[in-house]
Amino acid sequence: MPLLDHLIELRRRLIWSAVAFLVCFLGAYYISGDIYYFLAEPLAQVLRDQGMNDPHLVYTQLYEAFFTKIKVAFFGGAFVSFPIVATQIWLFVAPGLYRSEKRALLPFLVATPVLFILGAALAYYFVFPFAWRFFASFQTPTGGGGVPIELLPRVSEYLDLVMKLIFAFGITFQLPVALTLLAKVGITSSKQLKKFRRYAYVGMFIIAAILAPPDVITQTGLALPLIALYEISILSARWVEPKPVEV
Repeated sequence: MPLLDHLIELRRRLIWSAVAFLVCFLGAYYISGDIYYFLAEPLAQVLRDQGMNDPHLVYTQLYEAFFTKIKVAFFGGAFVSFPIVATQIWLFVAPGLYRSEKRALLPFLVATPVLFILGAALAYYFVFPFAWRFFASFQTPTGGGGVPIELLPRVSEYLDLVMKLIFAFGITFQLPVALTLLAKVGITSSKQLKKFRRYAYVGMFIIAAILAPPDVITQTGLALPLIALYEISILSARWVEPKPVEV
């Protein structure tokens, strides 16, 4: 295509992506209460286990609850519209690829959303209960001078943390896709990945320390799966890397 036709096609794909996100955003705003209850359930369950009959979150500014609802809708819209946006990106890129290249990229396109959902599920069902139980354990019925210490989390801060961790786990779970693609095009190899394994392990814990809250449970819960994914990346890189040509 001429450059102008490429730009027109790009604009069309961007418009479709924006419309898809807007529709998903409006739908997520309509059910934002259900999304909120889903995201708050791990903390609510921990508080119930510790004897709180009516667990709840609080907000301290008049506009905080409204903007929190917007954030929840944005989160839900981005999560649901991601496959549509990815499809539009593929429709823009695919015409410039050979049939063999399309066939080679298809497994990566399938693995990307699957790994993202696995990372998000790990955060929600495994890391959150342990981390929230750890943080909530610092409550005391009577503190110094008979003053109790009670957990009253703000709704905006809690949901910001939850959404950040879900996206962090989902994105970091794309490690096998990224490394396997690099091996596929010859930028790296399984031997190089093995050689830098020790440095990679240290890097995983650094990444976990940056993305996760400052507690050992959450950071370890992110670092250990990353290490496992790195080992899987070595195996997948060995499988797809170009084989040396025998003379």
